[in-house]
Amino acid sequence: MNDVATKRLLVSSGSPYEPIIGFSRAVRVGNIVAVGGTTAGSGGKPVAIGDPAAQTRAILEIIAKALADSGAGLKDVIRTRTYLVDIAHWEAVGRVHGEFFGDIRPASSMLEVSGFISPDWLVEIEADAVVSGSSA
Repeated sequence: MNDVATKRLLVSSGSPYEPIIGFSRAVRVGNIVAVGGTTAGSGGKPVAIGDPAAQTRAILEIIAKALADSGAGLKDVIRTRTYLVDIAHWEAVGRVHGEFFGDIRPASSMLEVSGFISPDWLVEIEADAVVSGSSA
């Protein structure tokens, strides 16, 4: 394999949890990009408290930036995983997901979980992408 196919690019969001837990917002190896669980926060502080749709929008904007920083885009996303602390929020969250991915239509899962690190986080999303073409 050549160096381009095996080079590991780590993308940071600046989250204070990254060095503590030992993770990156996104990792790219070859044409594969994995974006880790992303919540609606800035500097580790929750945003849009109490509003699952607004949190989803903030999360997907963070994911879009992580993808761009890795040389990918939303169009390259092949799978998302959405975690909710209250499954009753599925429709509000799903509608925002559809605003970002309506034409892309990645494989997707939506699951209810018992909670996140911050009780103010209502949604967490992961994304996997495969970059096509000659993007670096």
